[in-house]
Amino acid sequence: MKLKYTRRGFADREEIFAFLAERSPVGAKSVMARVDAAIDQLLAQPMSGHATDVPGVRVLFVRRYPYKVFYHLRGDVLEIVHLRHTARRLPDDL
Repeated sequence: MKLKYTRRGFADREEIFAFLAERSPVGAKSVMARVDAAIDQLLAQPMSGHATDVPGVRVLFVRRYPYKVFYHLRGDVLEIVHLRHTARRLPDDL
């Protein structure tokens, strides 16, 4: 399975890392390692996430940290559409 980020998904990743790195570079690396591990899990088991109310969009909760990975499956491509802290409200245009 191939991995792809939408522009928004990649921007989310960069913003999260930048925000955390300002506060704790070591903590930022730990969080991003867990996000990467969650995405690796999806690449191995793409249906391990849960269906959402948005057709075609699934979500996986990142273990240990309060983040969600929203994604689409497009054939053999896993497309990350959004990364979100669980305390933040979901955007209307997901």
